[in-house]
Amino acid sequence: MTTPTTPRPLAALDVPAEQVAAEVPLRAAIAREAALGADAQVSALSLSLYLATHPDVHVSTEADYPGWIPPHTEEAS
Repeated sequence: MTTPTTPRPLAALDVPAEQVAAEVPLRAAIAREAALGADAQVSALSLSLYLATHPDVHVSTEADYPGWIPPHTEEAS
């Protein structure tokens, strides 16, 4: 038998209006690109949405990779 849980109050589930306003353009863009079958754009926009809604997520910086030098690409001549 499972133990019943107490539902969270509505206020705990509410999202600040500023966050919703920030998400709307990204969600619209994701829907538009998905309808066009543009998977790479959907992935990039989805990542943007995740980062916008999770400001505490760690994003790597140069300090995470000390001494790393990016490979050089040769320009076409």
